[in-house]
Amino acid sequence: MANRFGIKLQNRLPSLAGVYPFSAPITTTNSVIYSYKKLRIVGKRRAFIPRRVVIGIGISVWSQFMGMAANVGGKSFMASASQKSAIEQVLKNVEWPEQFPFRDEDFQRFDESPDTLFYEMPRFVTHIDDQAIAALTKYYSEVLPPSNAPGVAILDMCSSWVSHYPAGYKQERIVGMGLNEEELKRNPVLTEYVVQDLNNNPKLPFGDNTFDVITNVVSVDYLTKPLDVFKEMSRVLKPGGLAIMSFSNRCFFTKAISIWTSTGDADHVMIVGSYFHYAGGFEPPQAVDISPNPGRSDPMYIVYSRKIATA
Repeated sequence: MANRFGIKLQNRLPSLAGVYPFSAPITTTNSVIYSYKKLRIVGKRRAFIPRRVVIGIGISVWSQFMGMAANVGGKSFMASASQKSAIEQVLKNVEWPEQFPFRDEDFQRFDESPDTLFYEMPRFVTHIDDQAIAALTKYYSEVLPPSNAPGVAILDMCSSWVSHYPAGYKQERIVGMGLNEEELKRNPVLTEYVVQDLNNNPKLPFGDNTFDVITNVVSVDYLTKPLDVFKEMSRVLKPGGLAIMSFSNRCFFTKAISIWTSTGDADHVMIVGSYFHYAGGFEPPQAVDISPNPGRSDPMYIVYSRKIATA
């Protein structure tokens, strides 16, 4: 039976203003200080922040969009969503609505100041723990083209001072695109870099069919124009090229989009999958749970797709 993502999308509640009467756990990243009423978060603490709705934002993707989804293994999909096998079923046989189901408000953020200001100072830190990094690096070692493969070009989107590729990994061209030049300069895997705010200008400064692979690590949740960016990704990928979006449950809370901060891990898989689907030009997206030690380390999820190969 198909996963009926669209069963309630076109009947979203018309008025969602206010704050949910319950809380949802999130994890902040390094150097985040966020105040909400009497709550203060500093550094790498786990805290409980009330789910919030801003101008009609914040409805749970699962409760509203997946209410009549197919069961997985005879169990409720929601009840088993924390299990690896269930996470990897999220994007199986989805019946997507005809139109992109999210609204402009879903991509608003608490902090709408220019991202160039937020990222003006370099952060030479990692935003997931060592076990999650190791899991991502292992995954890359299995799916990236072999090191020093002739003619291979890779784009590391939303890059920083580290890309988490396998040790010693090299290609003729590895382009980093990010917001802080000092971080990009320190990244040893890059052969070149571009400083660009994708939320201000989602147009990628590359020709059609340029890259074999695009990677994005724990940054897809900050994109305020995701369809524009994913359409550009499709354009610059070579036919059959691979796009890998990886994410955890950490974020700079004030800079992440509303639909992300008000939903959970399984929702995030569906949200990223929808970007691939509605951008066009991609094969059906797939999800992989590479969480190394559930409950004791950061979770790690992959949503990937390939550009449709031309005949």
